[in-house]
Amino acid sequence: MCVTLIGGMDRLKPEYMAAAREGGHSLKCISRNERNFVEKIGNPDAVIVFTNKISHEAKRKAMQLARARNIPIRMVHSCGVSSLRECLRSS
Repeated sequence: MCVTLIGGMDRLKPEYMAAAREGGHSLKCISRNERNFVEKIGNPDAVIVFTNKISHEAKRKAMQLARARNIPIRMVHSCGVSSLRECLRSS
């Protein structure tokens, strides 16, 4: 399963990637609203948004894209590795 993670902390990116590999998932991390943000999200099987570490605009764009493409989206306030593991398990 291919998952796009939006938000989170840059310093935790290696741990996020490792947690996804442990669960058998492919993970793409986007830490902030950048140029070509929507194109960088791509067409994943699911989107996870860590809402406490992302701008309102980036959250809005991610939600619009997920709804338009019928991609499951999960909003999580915490940005820890354990929160990611829990989201991946429930996907």
